[in-house]
Amino acid sequence: MHLYSRLSVMIVALLIIPFARSQPTIAQPEEKSAIPAAPEIAANAYILIDASTGSLLAEKNADQHLPPASLTKLMSSYLVIDEIQRGLISESNLVKISIKAWKMGGSRMFVKEGTQVSVGELLRGVIIQSGNDATIALAEYISGDEQAFVDMMNKKARDLGMEETHFADASGMPAENHFTSARDLSKLARAIINDHPDYYHLYAEKSYTYNNIRQPNRNLLLERDRTVDGLKTGNTEEAGYCLVASAKREATRLIAVILGAKSDEARATEAQKLLNYGFKHFETITLYANNKTVTKAQVWEGKTAEFSLGLNESIQLTIPQGKAEQITPKVRPPKMITAPIQKGEQYGILSIELDDKVLSTQHLIALESVEQANFFQRLWDRVKLFFRKTFNRDETKI
Repeated sequence: MHLYSRLSVMIVALLIIPFARSQPTIAQPEEKSAIPAAPEIAANAYILIDASTGSLLAEKNADQHLPPASLTKLMSSYLVIDEIQRGLISESNLVKISIKAWKMGGSRMFVKEGTQVSVGELLRGVIIQSGNDATIALAEYISGDEQAFVDMMNKKARDLGMEETHFADASGMPAENHFTSARDLSKLARAIINDHPDYYHLYAEKSYTYNNIRQPNRNLLLERDRTVDGLKTGNTEEAGYCLVASAKREATRLIAVILGAKSDEARATEAQKLLNYGFKHFETITLYANNKTVTKAQVWEGKTAEFSLGLNESIQLTIPQGKAEQITPKVRPPKMITAPIQKGEQYGILSIELDDKVLSTQHLIALESVEQANFFQRLWDRVKLFFRKTFNRDETKI
């Protein structure tokens, strides 16, 4: 190679190599950590939801029609408590036990035909002892006969959005056209927790004694996990072993539904696996308490220059564990707000985002009223707005 050519190559190499070495390494973006799949659950169907938000955390065959066995009594007890809370009946009311109630087979409270038992005692017999006899006695007391009570059950199921449910009896004895789904039972459990908080403690009772006969609650998790406080078990040959369980740890309450497990032990074990999975990977957070200031907005032609915006209700969200600090609130106010302002009127939108996904969108409302200013102040604000628009300045921002 010609001497000048060799020198040229060397000079170029000397110039390029240091430059190449000095180039910064471009870090590749890390993949967002994914929540692991739910564990294998040995059951025909299951679901796991957040009780506060209703968020779905895990499911399998959640809409499949399956026999509910004694989980039926969740609806029966819901209706009885509803009647009590509405003042239509009282726990102290006495119920005369019919021959039909007395003759009921399966799990029983052991009430006797012709005796009178209080509503409160029978309710505990339904929830804790899963008594078929107690269930029929209450159904007859409230509606006159079981079928009329079943009609009430089906109406309430529709009201709660239980679209895959139809009841044929009040206690869960095997019957044609008697079915529900895991998803529907989670809706019912959530309604029990939210609608009847003063009576929810009954579902955590570990035993109940009536007529000197003590019967334990069949929900094994009440003994094994102090955070579990309900709800109900069920079992027939057709349905298998079923359980609706709820637990609360810190600010998070979860509901797990297991349908068609192989044994009493299996339904408890599988429900525990679901609950542990949910608490490990998810949490419930509350943002912006109701009627507390979220932000302030500028107002024109008013006696004050700004006013507070907030929410009618606090925002509750179910998010992956450890993600709370990554929540991003974004406010979209109207471009210009002019007095008068009425408390409670809507002004703008609050959206809550996480990982570029919108988790919640809520209307912001005025937390206070703002009266119009006097004539001269309004006139001065209009002059300022005129120049603001003339020089293309941004409109009012929060």
